[in-house]
Amino acid sequence: MQPLALSCFCLATSLGVGREATVAALRAGTSGLKPCTLEYAPLPTYVGEVPGLDDARLSGDLAAFDCRNNRLAAIALRQDGFPDAVAAARDRYGAERIGVVLGTSTSGLLQTETAYRRRDRASGALPADFDYARTHNTYSIGDFVRSCLAVAGPAFVVSSACATTAKVFGSAQRMIAAGLCDAAIVGGADTLCATTLYGFRSLNVMSEEPCRPFDAERSGISIGEAAGFALLERPAAGEDGVLLLGVGESSDAYHMSSPHPEGVGARLAMERALGAAGLDPGDVDYVNLHGTATLVGDAAEDRAVSELFGSATPCSSTKGYTGHTLGASGIVEAVFSALAILHGMVPGSPHTRTVDPGFRSRYVLETETARTDRAMSNSFGFGGANCSLLFGRAG
Repeated sequence: MQPLALSCFCLATSLGVGREATVAALRAGTSGLKPCTLEYAPLPTYVGEVPGLDDARLSGDLAAFDCRNNRLAAIALRQDGFPDAVAAARDRYGAERIGVVLGTSTSGLLQTETAYRRRDRASGALPADFDYARTHNTYSIGDFVRSCLAVAGPAFVVSSACATTAKVFGSAQRMIAAGLCDAAIVGGADTLCATTLYGFRSLNVMSEEPCRPFDAERSGISIGEAAGFALLERPAAGEDGVLLLGVGESSDAYHMSSPHPEGVGARLAMERALGAAGLDPGDVDYVNLHGTATLVGDAAEDRAVSELFGSATPCSSTKGYTGHTLGASGIVEAVFSALAILHGMVPGSPHTRTVDPGFRSRYVLETETARTDRAMSNSFGFGGANCSLLFGRAG
């Protein structure tokens, strides 16, 4: 595939808002995970909650979109010059030539949960002010971002579990290659809600302590929330920055919630990303693992990574920083991979103490300073939806 430039990108997680705060936390090994104090989910677990969302209500022309998910998206969109970058792209291409390809898993589900708690006791009717289309529907975030950034190109929202905001990069790349648009805004958001927290607890995969990916005593995931976006376009000659070099997707369809134990689908996605970029495993300097801290998931990914990359390539899961941000994890870890390239580092793994002795990949515990020219980011979701992204240094 022809490389595409990440000409601008932005992020908001429990680690902080914006790239500067994120890099500082990654270098320091700071975690955004804290005991869950959510009134609607009093559970013994840790979450990656973004503070201040209750007070960040949307207003004016965007008030109809007000919900936790769109509030977090709005905070992320204001960071690191992203609106200015999109405005410059509008001037170059025209608003109708900028696509929007976003992802979310639960969208504004919390808004619906709240509406159900407020329904009329006699009739069961939902409150009259509940706007499902703009505050919960999966396309809500797509409509919101188009309105917020004044773009008018083709737009849709992907929902493929935890691979969601990685797969949007592939969809956008194909749209640009097909001539449907000249640039695309990719990314998305997922936010905390009771359905997610109680749902994962019912599966017995949610830890009561901060998650410990690849640890010998890992006990499950910690759930977080996040929003992030990137502007993809064809690179300008001589431009510095980060490129999307390859996208690899697969579906192992092994089980509804468990990966293939031999990591078949994971390996295929990584191989396809390398093939799309025309690179070999030895050309990759860092692998950002999906690494959720589940017993089966981490073991399967370690097998796939070690068989493909051996035991020399550094890798880590950054979910100890943010928790598993579900549908937003693809864009979060794509941004982390881009920052690793730009800032010369390999992120560590907060809370992981002792790497599982049965694992063979080179797992990094503490953040290392290292020149990173190419980084791969893995996102694997329920139902066997797998996506690997390969990023590289421009210039």
